[in-house]
Amino acid sequence: MQPLSDIRALAVTVFLAGPYLSMNLARLGAEVIKVEIPGRGDPVRGNGPFAGPEGVNNTPQTEQDIATRFLKRTQGVKSVTLNLRDPRGREMFLDMARQSDIVLENLAPGSMRRLGLGYDDVAAVNPGIIYCSIAGYGQTGPYADLPAHDPQIQGMSGLMDINGDADGPPTKVGFYIGDLVTPLFAAYSIMGALREKERTGKGQHLDISMMDTLASLMFMENLEEDVQQGNPLRTGNTSRGGPTGLYHAADADLIITAASDDQWRRLCEALAAPELLEDPRFTDYTSRTINVAGAREEVQKRVGKMTQAEMLARLEESDVPCGPVRTVPDIIADPHFYDRGTLQPMRHGAMDAPVPGGIASGFPVVFSGKPLPALPGAPTLGMHNSEIYRKLLGLEESDLEGLASGGVI
Repeated sequence: MQPLSDIRALAVTVFLAGPYLSMNLARLGAEVIKVEIPGRGDPVRGNGPFAGPEGVNNTPQTEQDIATRFLKRTQGVKSVTLNLRDPRGREMFLDMARQSDIVLENLAPGSMRRLGLGYDDVAAVNPGIIYCSIAGYGQTGPYADLPAHDPQIQGMSGLMDINGDADGPPTKVGFYIGDLVTPLFAAYSIMGALREKERTGKGQHLDISMMDTLASLMFMENLEEDVQQGNPLRTGNTSRGGPTGLYHAADADLIITAASDDQWRRLCEALAAPELLEDPRFTDYTSRTINVAGAREEVQKRVGKMTQAEMLARLEESDVPCGPVRTVPDIIADPHFYDRGTLQPMRHGAMDAPVPGGIASGFPVVFSGKPLPALPGAPTLGMHNSEIYRKLLGLEESDLEGLASGGVI
């Protein structure tokens, strides 16, 4: 199943946010053409370790070696090289944009406009284009021109202020959450823009900010009330309401959720502690929130006397939401993720077999109809020059040779 098989996207994308968006459109069947700088490509291509015909190494061993980060982020995308600073390169880009549905870019704000390839320039040759720009702070506003990567965005958005222990420093989330969540907002915004185009024939510019994305997610919680009441914003491995959080069994850790009166009752049942139900500190959700430290202390005293397996068995029998805290090696070894396609072997566009030991992300949604197709591996630099330039621009090999010698491709 390829629901976007009739959609073509031109991607001037680097690092993570833009490539992740490109890859997810490719998963749904879109033809995504990644435009890269001749001889250099996406900066991530140079960030080792590298994988190629001779395996995984800290330094490239062959001309076909690709950084494993690039392999993970660019599955299913086609690579062409094009010098957008060259007048001929700009003309070629606009010719391809005329035949495309989407342009994706996550360069510094204004970069594409200064090249003569901003939204207005592309819309002049293709009024129906959906032009999607991802930037740290968006295309407008007082922070628009500031350089930004995910760590700065986590700090500027306020996310770090609510992450970590109450008596500890602000803490960064352990993966690039701004770089990964923002493209998901971009993807469904593109779907909406394509649907609007079906009705009106008009394209539009989507201005997507990583900082705005994280701030909008954070305020799904009552942060303004916590600020007004002087409550701690960083709660570490506990919850703002009730005794939900991390607990230490005799041999390992587990997470327990007791977010309602009914769940609290069932938790007390699992702990064989009916006296906690009578304790006036814990009679309802509000009381447990006020006395959360006491509630956690009572739960921990009882959890700590049992092994993780014993505690989980009791909790599951009482229908209390719970789970072990697993390690990354546990996840790598879990067949669940491979059975559902969430994790899959990492592939290289120039290799027939998967990269030994490499793991790439799949798509975490299972369609009830036909499955989504397996994506080809990430491409070597300029791997699709001949295919794309012949198909879209009608160029012959002699034309391509001349453009290459002139530094255009």
